[in-house]
Amino acid sequence: MSATTDSPCLGHGSCPQVSEMLQVTYGGWQNVNMTRYFREYADLCFEVFGDRVKHWLTFSDPRTMVEKGYETGLHAPGLRLQGTGLYMAAHHIIKAHAQVWHSYNNTWRSKQQGMVGISLNCDWGEPVDINNPNDIEAAERYLQFCLGWFANPIYAGDYPQVMKDHIGTKSAEQGLEMSRLPMFSLQEKSYIKGTSDFLGLGHFTTRYITQRTYPSHQGPSYQNDRALVEFVDPNWPDMGSSWLYSVPWGFRRLLNFVQTQYGDPLIYVTENGASQKLHCTQLCDEWRIQYLKGYINEMLKAIKDGVNIKGYTSWSLLDKFEWEKGYADRYGFYYVEFNVRNKPRYPKASVQYYKEIITANGFPNPREVESWHLKALETCSINNQMLATEPLLRHMHVASEIVVPTVCVLSILISALLLTLLLRSHG
Repeated sequence: MSATTDSPCLGHGSCPQVSEMLQVTYGGWQNVNMTRYFREYADLCFEVFGDRVKHWLTFSDPRTMVEKGYETGLHAPGLRLQGTGLYMAAHHIIKAHAQVWHSYNNTWRSKQQGMVGISLNCDWGEPVDINNPNDIEAAERYLQFCLGWFANPIYAGDYPQVMKDHIGTKSAEQGLEMSRLPMFSLQEKSYIKGTSDFLGLGHFTTRYITQRTYPSHQGPSYQNDRALVEFVDPNWPDMGSSWLYSVPWGFRRLLNFVQTQYGDPLIYVTENGASQKLHCTQLCDEWRIQYLKGYINEMLKAIKDGVNIKGYTSWSLLDKFEWEKGYADRYGFYYVEFNVRNKPRYPKASVQYYKEIITANGFPNPREVESWHLKALETCSINNQMLATEPLLRHMHVASEIVVPTVCVLSILISALLLTLLLRSHG
């Protein structure tokens, strides 16, 4: 499970030994019994931490978890059950989420007065040609296969119709008697619907979407089921990671889509940020400042549109472990020197800028905002000097740890030798 600032995440990176046991012994999320095990785990978390934690996320970005864990094999458990495994895993994750919500609602809510939601990550899909019905349908399909896959059962009781139609048709074409997308029973639909006190939303970038016009020769797969093609505008600012471009206007459109699609839910933006640009000074992250300014401003516009946004969390406070990228992708406001034993941290320019946004709760006027920018870049140069001297200080520290004790020991030995010679001469 997971949480906001005052809450932990239950389903995003628990103990690896336990995860391995559940996968090897029980088959992981391919096994429906995982829903019960997960609910028992959540109950333990509620019992131990519920007096302090008031905002709970059952899962964080489950779409990536099932696609890369059960479709492409890039993430644990590394399975490639193409076109089947990810849908079954997602099916059981949705059921597990509902069980946890009901457990909290029935047992813990009256005593702890907390909230339970789920965090879903999705980019915005914009039709390549807004006058082309096929592109409009493809963009809608993109969003439903991304966000609606998990949100629709929770808010409407079932998978999006476009998912059921496309996967069902593809399954029939592949000679299968039943759709590869599992079905919820009427009882399950009723049980799952409404199991969210808020929606956590992660968002990073945008894609142009068009209908795929050529036939796919690959077998069953998530990508084949969507039957669309993604594009990026080469003029969009590149944020460093191969998939990440700065397209602020897509954020506002996604937030408005969520409001109208799911009945004006309470929204917490749980992830939004930019990674380290290559060949740039580590601490003077001007590109991140521009990204923050654009995306937060579009979120504020969405609030004026009437979207019920309660909070915003930038990704992330520190450079940290990022999926299969490890420590290579740096999203943090604070640079972490991972090669040093005590992992020293250095504030980037974006720290100063983000502090000003928080203090002002937005952007007061262009002149003042520009002064934030200049001040942030000035302070980062000082921090860069500190970072540059770190290797020298580290070598000096290592040298002192070795040289000083060695000199002391030699001094003692020489003194002892001289004392011995002196005593012998007197004798």
